[in-house]
Parts: sequence; structure tokens; C-alpha cells
Amino acid sequence: MDSELDDAHIDYTQAATRRVPAGCAESEDDWRRRLQYDTPGGHLLTHNAMTQQLTSGRPIQLMHTTTALDAIKASGQLYASSGCLLAALYCAPLTKTSTGLRPHNLGAYLLQTKPHTHTLMIEITPSIPAPAKGIDYLRLGCLHLRTYLDHRSFLTEAEDLQLRGSALQQIRTTAPFLDVALAVATGRRTVPGTFVDQLAAAVPSLPFLGYVYFEVLAEYLMLHSTSAETKALAEAGEMNNRLYKRLAFSAVPGMGKLFDLSRFHPTHRLLHEVIAGIEPSLAPGAATYTRDRLSHLLTALILDAGQDARAFTFRDQDFDSLAQSAPSLLGQSIFREMRILQRYPQLYLVFEQAKALRAWNYWNRHHITAPFNGFLPKGEIGVNPAYPAPCTVWRAETCERGLLHPAEELDVVFVPRMAELGMTAMRRDSTGKAAGHPAAV
Repeated sequence: MDSELDDAHIDYTQAATRRVPAGCAESEDDWRRRLQYDTPGGHLLTHNAMTQQLTSGRPIQLMHTTTALDAIKASGQLYASSGCLLAALYCAPLTKTSTGLRPHNLGAYLLQTKPHTHTLMIEITPSIPAPAKGIDYLRLGCLHLRTYLDHRSFLTEAEDLQLRGSALQQIRTTAPFLDVALAVATGRRTVPGTFVDQLAAAVPSLPFLGYVYFEVLAEYLMLHSTSAETKALAEAGEMNNRLYKRLAFSAVPGMGKLFDLSRFHPTHRLLHEVIAGIEPSLAPGAATYTRDRLSHLLTALILDAGQDARAFTFRDQDFDSLAQSAPSLLGQSIFREMRILQRYPQLYLVFEQAKALRAWNYWNRHHITAPFNGFLPKGEIGVNPAYPAPCTVWRAETCERGLLHPAEELDVVFVPRMAELGMTAMRRDSTGKAAGHPAAV
């Protein structure tokens, strides 16, 4: 059993059983019920086209966009990459129709916005039906910390000191806000707009907060939207991915060039303007939802379940105490600081391949051929390259109706190895920094 990966996976078809720190005003089950039954789109958490396809036991069709078709053909191999899917090839679902393969709305968005890429169609034939377990990348902090501790010998003493010192400084700098979040989670409410401004001010010092902030707002939009577009997609069993794309691109200039959520930190005023521009009826409630949901989620994510959120403070904590009381937060901070080490391109495979081996072992034991982003089952799905199941890959073409058609079967196989950093979404930007570096103020 791998308890760290088990905790990082979620199945919305099962009851919520995770413990939260003592003192929290609400449990995981309380929030699960609110999300599932008290929102217009909550039914999609348990009944959506993607997880129904995965659990059916029938062949799974996925699409992947790439700029490296020639290299793939030449090598005859496909690799996984890191990111929200941890160690999978990033894809979107396809649905068979009588006239072609219909992309999930996430896939349709990729086809529309990446016109210069090639599209691959992948069909996996699982041996048995898979569970509806998705991986929540926000819960991978303990895995990041364990990987760092197990592989510190690959770092120089100076690199190790830099990594530990930077991660600790991030948490100490943002301790006042983290303590506010704990207080709100235990029932001591603050003014929503003030809370959002405190959060926005904290993100540049602790980049992980930008990821949590973004996912909370993506959840708010996708579950609460009642637009005609969202309703039409819900009838097809899909969450509306265009909502959070609009959110990211409206809130952060240049996000289309480097999708880096450490740069996501809209103030209360900007948040209201951005949400009003997406779906006006949702703007008034955005700050209150952010305060309530993010405080509970953050407390559950970063504080060990054995702690008491009413009595704990992040002020004056040292590295070793945080490794015991808040290991997930420490791991998330170390992971993002590691990505800006000068030698990260050389160290990337050491740390990411180690995590990948654990993930592939976990997925294989649970018969997960296609892991998906489980914070929400919104359509971000991948291929487990280590699963021993028949898999066929084609180059696909898109017709005028937006449907995919196999055009050329490729002589390629999936290999349980991580792609080189330069070929992944974590590639470095024009300043030489990897995605995840502290945002510019």
C-alpha cells in the first residue's frame, strides 16, 4: 500500500473518508455534499462521460496534440511528462459517433487554439474496468517531500541549503495569511474581500497558493455556471473547460505563452471584474466562496490531520517541525523551489522519474490505464505508459465538423520513461526559469 498516493487520489462515486485537522468547522463529507447537491453542475462529479467511459471496461479513445510527430515516428516511442497528471501523457477524451470521433470540449479547445500541432488518436483496451479514481495534484505534497528526502544526495550542499532555506522562508513569510486561513476554516469568518486581497498578496511569496486559488475558482465557475454553453455541455456529460481558460487568461497577462499558476493572484477588485466578464451572475458570490472553500481546502491540504487547526500557528516553525506538522505544504514548496535551481534540467529526471515509478506502480496495481485530474473530473486525462494493455496510436485528421478520423497508424509504443524537460509543459521560459517560479509583483 502506498498511503501517500492513496491520499492523493479521489473517487467521487465513493463517500468522502479523508480526515481533516481537529477544529475544522466542516468535514470533507460536508463539502462533498455541498458541491454535489447544492450546485447546478454538481451531478457531473459522479456522473460524467469521462469516468463512465473509464469504468465501462470498454476500449478508451483519447486525443493528444504534439509538435514532435517526426521525432515520435523516428524513435517509435511515446513518453510521459510531469504536471497535473504526475506521470502520464496528457490527453483529452474522445467519444465515438457514427460519423467520427467527437472531442471532449477540452479537446475541441486544444484543436482550436493549437492549429500548428499534430493530433494523435490513442485507443487503449483495458483488461478490466478501471475505478473512477483520479489524481489530485494539489495533494502530492507529501510525495514531493518524500522524493526530496530520498534523493537529497543528488544535490550539492549549497543547493540543498538553498532549497530548504527558500521553502522555509516562503512559509514563514506567508504565515500570517496561512493562520488567517486556519482561523476561517475553524469558523472565525473574516470579510470576504479582505481575505481575497490577503490571499492575492501572499501568492507571490508562496507560489503554491496560486494553484489552490485558481482551482477553487475553476471549481466555482464549472459547478455554478448556468450559461447556455455550460448546460449544453452538461447534457453531453462534460464540465465546461472554457470557463477556467477564460479565468486564467483574463486574470493574468501572457498566461497563453506560459501557463504558470504561480502568477495567478487577482485582487478582490480584479476577481470581481474577471468573473463578471465570464458570467455576471456569479461575480457577487465569488469572494465569499473563495474565502470559505479555499480556507477549508487549504487547511485540509497543508496541515497534518493529527494537528488541531484551532491551536496551530505557522509562525516561527522550523524545517523539521513543518516536516511533521505540515509535510504537504513543505513538499509543495520544495517542489516549486527545485524547479528554479540552476541545475534543474540535469536533476529533473532524477526526481520526476522517482515519483513516476511510484505512480506507475500504484496505477498498475489499481488497473488505472488512463489517470485523470481528479480535483475535478473536467476532462484532463492521460495515458499510463507502464500499464500492460493493448494500445494503438494513429495520426488523426479533423473534418469540417470538428470530428477526428484516423489517418495513419503509427508504429510506436509507450515507454515507462519521463520525457526530457525541454519537451514538456514545464519547459523554461525566456528568462531561463521553469514554470512555477515566484510571480513578478
